[in-house]
Amino acid sequence: MSDKQQAPEAPRIEFPCDYPIRVMGDAAPDFKDFVCRVMKKHDPEFNGEAKVRDSRTGKYLSVLVTIKATGEPQLKAIFEELKASGRIKMVL
Repeated sequence: MSDKQQAPEAPRIEFPCDYPIRVMGDAAPDFKDFVCRVMKKHDPEFNGEAKVRDSRTGKYLSVLVTIKATGEPQLKAIFEELKASGRIKMVL
């Protein structure tokens, strides 16, 4: 790549859209409910549907939800609230 060429831009998301979010954290009985409460707070239309998977060792849980994303500020607010909880290891 020459100095004048730029890396291609990441694809832009057209809002509003259905947006899957995977949240991973330490296994706890209320982990799924916690994640769903955060999603409902930021997407009042969120129906509470979530897929939960245990890690191979059972130490971690992965919760997959799909929200109606309205824009970058909403997604950033969700990420910040999850991060601030101290319960989350990763959000994808």
